[in-house]
Amino acid sequence: MVLTNTAVRHAKPRAKDYTLPDYNGLALFVNTKGAKCWHFRFSWADKQPRISLGTYPEISLRDARALRDFARALVARGIDPRVYRRLERNARRLATENA
Repeated sequence: MVLTNTAVRHAKPRAKDYTLPDYNGLALFVNTKGAKCWHFRFSWADKQPRISLGTYPEISLRDARALRDFARALVARGIDPRVYRRLERNARRLATENA
């Protein structure tokens, strides 16, 4: 089932954490306190790791899908999106320290 903005907005906390799947590995994780977080699950080295893309409403459904597409493109090129994010963060930190 494809998520809609209405379904994301109306997702309420339950007794247990749960996930609302979108498609192509994107899902909205809702915890018992009501926090909503976008996750992307992908195949890497015969495993299914998960990477967080951000929280809702700071990251909208449209933005989460764009981030998922970027991460899928990295996986297709043989780049682990978790490592890419870590290297990008370190490069930004070094750039600000050296400026």
